[in-house]
Amino acid sequence: MQKEIRAWGTWPGALSPRSLAAGLRLVDLQWDSASDTLVWLENRGAQGVLVAQRGEQAPRDLTSELSVRAMVGYGGGDFTVAAGQVFFAGPGGRLYRQALESGEARPVTPGFGAIAAPRVSGDGRWLAYVYSHEGEDGLALVDSAGKSWPAKVYADSDFVMQPAWHPQGRAIACITWDQPNMPWDGTTLRLLTLEQGAATLPQVVDNGALAGDEGTAVFQPEFSPDGRYLAFVSDVSGIGQLWLHDLDNGTQRPLTRAQAEHGMPAWAQGMRAFAWSPDSAALYFLRNEHGFFSLWRHDLATGKEDRLRQLENYSSLCQPAVSSQQGHVALLGSSARIPSRVLTLDGAGALRVRRRSTTENATGDRLAAVEALSWQGEDDETVHGLYYAPHSEHYCGEGRPPLIVMVHGGPTSQVSAAYDGRAQFFATRGFAVLDVNYRGSTGYGRAYMQRLYGNWGVCDVQDARSGAEYLVQRGLADRDRLVIMGGSAGGFTVYQALVDHPGYFCAGICLYGVANQFSLAMETHKFEARYLDMLLGPLPAAAEIYRQRSPEFQADRIVDPTAIFQGDVDQVVPRNQSDAIVASLKARNVPHEYHVYEGEGHGWRRPDTVEAFYNSVLRFLQQYVIFA
Repeated sequence: MQKEIRAWGTWPGALSPRSLAAGLRLVDLQWDSASDTLVWLENRGAQGVLVAQRGEQAPRDLTSELSVRAMVGYGGGDFTVAAGQVFFAGPGGRLYRQALESGEARPVTPGFGAIAAPRVSGDGRWLAYVYSHEGEDGLALVDSAGKSWPAKVYADSDFVMQPAWHPQGRAIACITWDQPNMPWDGTTLRLLTLEQGAATLPQVVDNGALAGDEGTAVFQPEFSPDGRYLAFVSDVSGIGQLWLHDLDNGTQRPLTRAQAEHGMPAWAQGMRAFAWSPDSAALYFLRNEHGFFSLWRHDLATGKEDRLRQLENYSSLCQPAVSSQQGHVALLGSSARIPSRVLTLDGAGALRVRRRSTTENATGDRLAAVEALSWQGEDDETVHGLYYAPHSEHYCGEGRPPLIVMVHGGPTSQVSAAYDGRAQFFATRGFAVLDVNYRGSTGYGRAYMQRLYGNWGVCDVQDARSGAEYLVQRGLADRDRLVIMGGSAGGFTVYQALVDHPGYFCAGICLYGVANQFSLAMETHKFEARYLDMLLGPLPAAAEIYRQRSPEFQADRIVDPTAIFQGDVDQVVPRNQSDAIVASLKARNVPHEYHVYEGEGHGWRRPDTVEAFYNSVLRFLQQYVIFA
């Protein structure tokens, strides 16, 4: 079928703003230890809902009135499942317990700060969890029935993450670290040895370190079901590899050696990259190669690694879990053309879709494909990214298309080949899209990540521009219609690019972007309170760098049309940062739009906000880019 010629950026598109607003977000999943019941968490707008499915039965919502959401740092570690019970973080800083079969949720802990990452001991008696209260983070224990008062058992580090019980209950492994490090800079894997009382809570008698240090990041400790081994991910070799600690003889050895990433930056609690088989004979793990994920099985006896080919259609995978009853593997999966799904793989190799995050009315050839790209940056260093060509079954454009350069947040993060409704929204309307994994991104080794240290606002800006130049030189983008777009840390890159290179990008789109580094350092939450020590340098010695990299102080250099979006209750990048940039644009009559969304924080949760956002961005692009 011959395609109709139509102006770039004006195609109807495969995804409407309303459809993007209507989808739900699949967060995590876990198996019950006593049955083949799978429980997963869905974010439906601002509401977190637990859903359970047993065997072939229909899924059933477990929670309705209580929103399930952990609030330590950036969240995560919202629930755990054991012995027919689900334990979850609910409102008021409390842990709740609810039977999977029937009944209401009952509180296990009193309201106390924020809690996350609950884990149940093998005998079901005790519950370990991470707490954060009045500037102190630590690990606490409570009996699983909630009859006793919780007790703090570890608070000797600035942060605690990812507790895991030894199956016999004799120890808890966890990850700890201290400022100014972030969890991807340097962490310690600790083994908290416990002394069991007859009726009282277990007591910690030792908290020795097993792996990691200030210059090595360790991630996700997990004991083997037979209690002999402790597996974890370490980047001591320069990239995240799966390691094994033998608890019988104290020896450690790497299991994986491929030059690929096997972990991830621990921005949240409860993140997982691998899971044990129930017989302790194998590990199922994720491998990340240039943003494309695959699931593998490592046999401990032979060392053989096999890729699970049933999942080849999914280029993004996360949160693997294995059932102790059947050995079935569950995980969340998506691809550029497949929205996020709850997937299970049984022992016979049959793949089953348990839940879809959207209607999936637009999939397959209606959506754009994604391609991993690499190019030489301004310092002759290799830069990575993901590219979406404009795509439509019915339309094509003339000449070269406009390009939207997307800058991810973090900045210590990575954009992967997961389903990205935002990229598809623009690509299927006739925009080329480049997601830049600039130097400083994860997934390409520790050295690539650390290239941004001291260079935030330099390397990211250079790489966004060199990526655009690369596509222009290949004839894949119109040099006169280049747009830069990003949120949070990516929003800072948008501002800094408009400051440093006025006129290069014909427009900028900024979502809750950092504009004042001094304010960010003073006002941000504890988790990131010393993050800027790495990215820019410690204060007061680096004060001049902070000033140079604060777009608010150079806002008079921004001359290109700019659209700014902000939540009015954002606690990570407060509204005053956007207000300052808007004041300068307004005073100088620079074309701009400013949208403040009531009740929204650091990102959009409400469907009406999501719909309004995409409608506003599309109008802005058509006015200042397509028909300028």
